[in-house]
Amino acid sequence: MEQIKHVHVEVRGLKLHVAEIGTGTKVVLFLHGFPEIWYTWRYQMIAVANSGYRAIAIDFRGYGLSDQPPKPEKGTFSDLVDDIIALLDILGISKVFLIAKDFGVLALSLVAVLHPKRVYGFATLGIPFLLPGPNANRSNLMPKGFYITRWQEPGRAEADFSRLDVKTVIKNIYILFSKAKVPIARDDQEIMDLVEPSTPLPPWFSEEDLAVYASLYEKSGFCFPLRVPYRCAKIDCGIKDPEVTCPALLIMGEKDYVLKFAGMEDYISGQLKHFVPDLEIIYVEEGCHFIHEQLPEKVNELLINFLNKHMPSPM
Repeated sequence: MEQIKHVHVEVRGLKLHVAEIGTGTKVVLFLHGFPEIWYTWRYQMIAVANSGYRAIAIDFRGYGLSDQPPKPEKGTFSDLVDDIIALLDILGISKVFLIAKDFGVLALSLVAVLHPKRVYGFATLGIPFLLPGPNANRSNLMPKGFYITRWQEPGRAEADFSRLDVKTVIKNIYILFSKAKVPIARDDQEIMDLVEPSTPLPPWFSEEDLAVYASLYEKSGFCFPLRVPYRCAKIDCGIKDPEVTCPALLIMGEKDYVLKFAGMEDYISGQLKHFVPDLEIIYVEEGCHFIHEQLPEKVNELLINFLNKHMPSPM
């Protein structure tokens, strides 16, 4: 971990936090989800660098050590895409492999469609290739206590989270999201009420890990993270029939609660390969939504095999 370098790079008027390890022209850019930041990729960054790649992970704007945008309530996935492309330009990187988890996959998907010449290939974890828009999570087909529906309601998550300290909020989300069951609250409950205070952390997530996450969310707060992804996910990106021709990999844990989203399994087994024809799908037994932290050696092996297979040799 001490070999990972940290810098701030000014991108489109904001200073973005960039973590990096490894050197060379073979570059892998990691994109986090929620409730994560760059640190979620700690195991993958080191493994990828040890295999001869330059590994870069960022905190998205409004997250972790990156600056807050001046109007966080106006943020969209387009902001993240523009940041990614601008950062690559500033760093002098013409083309990358993208690896993303959770909502980072929606940003990755937009980059792959809108800027195909910048992407060698990509891997997604926890969510398949998916574009922002009305059908991104089909929350209208889920029970009304569905956590995404709750968090899309202005002020509701803020009130729920404010009853607890930041560390407890992150702990509760990790506990909820590591289960195979979709977080759904009753009418008389909030999402934070779904976790008993005495519930331990998952065995693969330490108190030290939790402290890192909590310290970064204490800095950033939840204003932008609740806007992007949750409150802007239904904004139509205007892309009707995308096709991505680069090689792609989807890693899903068999115990990932996302598989229980309305229509998700049908999408993965059907329409997904229409959009991404050169796609390999791997299901990992016992894997949860945080599979890259839960089973890092397995995930690292899958990712490095994919990179070695599809990354062109330097000229």
